[in-house]
Amino acid sequence: MALFGKNKSGSNSDLNIPVHVGIIMDGNGRWAKKRGLPRKIGHRQGAQNFRTITKYAKQVGIKYLTFYAFSTENWRRPQEEVDALMDLFEKYLDEVKDFIEENIRIRFIGDRTKLRPSLQDKMLDVEQTSKDFDSMTLLLAINYGGRDEICHSCRTLAQLVKDGKLEPEDITMDMIEQNLYTQEVPPVDLVIRPSGEQRLSNFMIWQSAYAEFYYSNILWPDFKKDDLDKAIVAYNDRNRRFGGV
Repeated sequence: MALFGKNKSGSNSDLNIPVHVGIIMDGNGRWAKKRGLPRKIGHRQGAQNFRTITKYAKQVGIKYLTFYAFSTENWRRPQEEVDALMDLFEKYLDEVKDFIEENIRIRFIGDRTKLRPSLQDKMLDVEQTSKDFDSMTLLLAINYGGRDEICHSCRTLAQLVKDGKLEPEDITMDMIEQNLYTQEVPPVDLVIRPSGEQRLSNFMIWQSAYAEFYYSNILWPDFKKDDLDKAIVAYNDRNRRFGGV
């Protein structure tokens, strides 16, 4: 049962809904271990929950939703688990019609060059198919790292300096921001991390500079619609001053 309802126009009138929410999907492996199951089963369950929460986020009025699916550090995991995750990504891209029917635009952020060519092709196809959809923008961070992203932006600007098209003293924060993977996406308002961990783990470092953080001890596969409601209610209790008084 949702903690808040909608008015006749379909919007939530009693709460300030964050425009951009980032979710660190954490706890899939521990969820499986608690049940004596292989870690890949936990990832499958987490992927199912990702679909449920995405549709509900659109329903409550979130306009941008970013999921941390696979980090630049996750390559250190056992090869069997990495392969299972890549298989899972491909499977869900084959079934992405659910989101297309929901009029959700899909974007991928991160370094795609290390991913399977077949996965890269599917990612590009999904982006092209959904590019004009406007009910919500869903961003999936795959082979993503916040530090790597900032380095990517700096390398782009450094090349412009090298080519004589830009002076170092003319580089601004706006230029760095426009060369991140998330160009034209607003900053993150709320970061949600289930599973009991309380750290950013290299997720959207630049974009989360003034984000509010919500931590939960619930493992991601068990994170329900009501838990998203609770995070939004907690967000409404925060006083966001952005460095001011």
